[in-house]
Amino acid sequence: MLGTIMKMSRELKRKIGVNFNDAGLAEIRFWSPEAETVELKTEAVTVALEKKELGYWELSGAGIYPGNTYQFLINGETLIPDPASLSQPQGVHGPSEAVDLSAFSWTDQDWKNPELGDYIFYELHTGTFTPEGTFEGIIAKLDYLVELGITAIEIMPVAQFPGGRNWGYDGVFPFAVQNSYGAAAGLQQLVDASHAKGLAVVLDVVYNHMGPEGNYFEQAGPYFTEKYHTPWGSAINFDDAWSDGVRRYFIENVLMWFRDFHIDGLRLDAVHAIKDLGVKHLLQEISEEVDQLIEATHRKHHLIAECDLNDNKYINSPDQHGYGMDAQWIDEFHHALRVTAGEPATGYYSDFSGIKDLEKSYRDAYIYDGVYSPHRLKTFGGTAEGNAGSQFVVFSQNHDQVGNRMLGERSSTLVSYEMQKLMAGAVICSPFLPMLFMGEEWGETNPFLFFTSHGDPELIKAVSKGRKAEFAAFHAEGEAPEPQSEDTFNQSKLQWDLLQSDGHSELLSFYKTIIGLRKKYAPLRNTNRKQLTVSADAKTNCLVLRRWEEEVQVLCLMNFSKNTQDITIPDDKPSWKKILDSADPQWKGRRAAPLSVDALQKMEIQPQSILIYTNKYA
Repeated sequence: MLGTIMKMSRELKRKIGVNFNDAGLAEIRFWSPEAETVELKTEAVTVALEKKELGYWELSGAGIYPGNTYQFLINGETLIPDPASLSQPQGVHGPSEAVDLSAFSWTDQDWKNPELGDYIFYELHTGTFTPEGTFEGIIAKLDYLVELGITAIEIMPVAQFPGGRNWGYDGVFPFAVQNSYGAAAGLQQLVDASHAKGLAVVLDVVYNHMGPEGNYFEQAGPYFTEKYHTPWGSAINFDDAWSDGVRRYFIENVLMWFRDFHIDGLRLDAVHAIKDLGVKHLLQEISEEVDQLIEATHRKHHLIAECDLNDNKYINSPDQHGYGMDAQWIDEFHHALRVTAGEPATGYYSDFSGIKDLEKSYRDAYIYDGVYSPHRLKTFGGTAEGNAGSQFVVFSQNHDQVGNRMLGERSSTLVSYEMQKLMAGAVICSPFLPMLFMGEEWGETNPFLFFTSHGDPELIKAVSKGRKAEFAAFHAEGEAPEPQSEDTFNQSKLQWDLLQSDGHSELLSFYKTIIGLRKKYAPLRNTNRKQLTVSADAKTNCLVLRRWEEEVQVLCLMNFSKNTQDITIPDDKPSWKKILDSADPQWKGRRAAPLSVDALQKMEIQPQSILIYTNKYA
């Protein structure tokens, strides 16, 4: 019992960096296990820290207060910002700023984080979502998101990065909220405002690598290891010598977002690139510590992994020999959907044949579940038979799938207007958790490009050269946009004035309607993968998805072909009533289908359209 109480106490307070106790005095804890001396240096004083166990250096009551800037001086010669800095007001190369996270006045005491199964995600990038490019800008759009039907906003990484333009995956201060977005207080205000509107907030975090510019971790201690390498260089040290301090650093980061920022869920970037062969994987340890926090605070939090290994140990509980993540992104649904919609089966799409794979994903989540992958040249994946639909997040586009194209094209410029509605239906009617990428609901035509604002001239050249080399085979489509150019960033901003334009307003109305249907009809709302049947016809490129909850059934008919097709209505129920028709003229479609149909009736379904019927006439 004493051990449990001590663990809970630890979860309730940040234990690294500069923090303030109830008396307003600073408590400083810095990890540098190989240092001989460590000093705290401010504009006014330089004070030595005392060496403690396990590589930590500590100091209490040092005369530093919120708003003061500081750095650490190692061995009398290496001056660096705090790796656990909460604020970098002068950017990644400037001194750190002391912040008291408890100073914010929260108003969300009655907030209850929804069950994960009720999440409808909206992924956004703070810098390009609004003209302001700030947390305040997002707050001004919360009513819009509520009206759309969203239940959770998912924010791309906000950890401090070089300059003011970046996707966020080049962050180098995981605890410091990007100063140009609004810093720590701005994010707290956004979360508080979101909760007041009934919206959960999910934050994207990166624990598999650090950005290249402003990365002072190696000067502080052995944060990296040469045992493994990732696409970004040496792996973060999660299982080598001195790894305990590194693991604690990232666990403290997780706990901070939940405890001090009231974040509802974290999306952990590319967890397959977290290299850890220790007895207890870092993800499992994170899961266990979050459970302790939940027990102590009675606030629910979710952990969502991005993982491309088709291995359900990531989302299984520890008592099932898993790592305890609550859910994962599932790219295979996206890939099958895009090929079904007509995209060429090239690159990593080459593993996907189209609608039969989409059928399999609806049924089994993972498409490659122990079968041979021609793209990987090996047998790949395992089954997810025992995992609920609420453990998988699906989408027709996201920041990666748009932004990693050379020209950053969205669906609106790649597929027809009718296909955009059909793909939305395919995602929202799935037994999984649907996610929209900002602007897709009105058919945003601006691209989402790769952009940076590095300060190192050599790094700028290297990034530009690498981007051009990556797309060398695509010269017929033009040159890859220059990542460092401010124009590249500005081209990626959403055009909110399109909402009232012809076609865009109707598409937005369609999204609102189909999201409303998911909430209204229990068969669409539930995530029980056992309560569905699905069948696809490769010849006609049509798919029939039937879902149910007790006596209520919903029938989704999807035609991905460019031609009108005949579909025979299943005989499960004697008659069906139409509740949505993407080909209806109100959505700028070509022809509406019958309002009701009977079992075994053969009916026409318009090209690139979705029809939804229910057996209940309420």
